[in-house]
Amino acid sequence: MNIKILTPEYVVFEGEVNSVLLPGKNGEFHIMKNHAAIVSSLIGGKVKLFTSSIGESYAKNFTKENEKDSVFSYPIKSGVVEFNHDKGIILCE
Repeated sequence: MNIKILTPEYVVFEGEVNSVLLPGKNGEFHIMKNHAAIVSSLIGGKVKLFTSSIGESYAKNFTKENEKDSVFSYPIKSGVVEFNHDKGIILCE
């Protein structure tokens, strides 16, 4: 599935991922391939991408959660996510 993470200043990430874990108002929620369409607000926390690797140009924006799993996190203050047809856009600050 394709995910794009945008802030008002720049593109944080754009690429293929296995899944994404997001900080929602009622708790974290996980979006995986073939997930139903969703639009949701996000609160402060970490956006976690589950992917084998992140491109060199985006790697500076992320922290690798641990060495054995391919989980990369990006901290946000708030935002919104729209996901439909295996494509997601996360607008955040």
